[in-house]
Amino acid sequence: MSQVEKRLQELGIILPETPKPVAAYEPSVVFGGNLAYVSGQDCRKDGELLYRGKLGKELTVEQGASCARQSMINCLAALKAGIGSLDRVKRVVKVLGFVASAEGFGEQPFVINGGSELLIEIFGESGRHARAALGTNELPFGTPVEIEMIVELKEE
Repeated sequence: MSQVEKRLQELGIILPETPKPVAAYEPSVVFGGNLAYVSGQDCRKDGELLYRGKLGKELTVEQGASCARQSMINCLAALKAGIGSLDRVKRVVKVLGFVASAEGFGEQPFVINGGSELLIEIFGESGRHARAALGTNELPFGTPVEIEMIVELKEE
């Protein structure tokens, strides 16, 4: 068992199977041998969204942070499927989080912290990253949160 998988186990996290894309994209792509790009992942667990709706209307910041955490778990699953082992992660470079937001809602950074904090729990200092947390009026399939990421890989 890899070091990262041991850490996930300590945190009680089981990575799901990566679902087949619903459109014309790959869940993750390795570029230049040392960068992995993970496509946007929503907050599905066991095939169902944790919540539906908009932050600041139907959902609280805490519910949104829970969605961001699950979205990040799904990002890690897509990454692992693409690179074989999460022990190949040298550093998380960038996270881009989208939050379906009601008019006037401006707490997107606190929502996306649910995913960012998980990366630090798993990877320590290597999990610290650049980030954007953006509000949007709608996200696909009614998901409240979608996250994508860029990761630097160790040389094989």
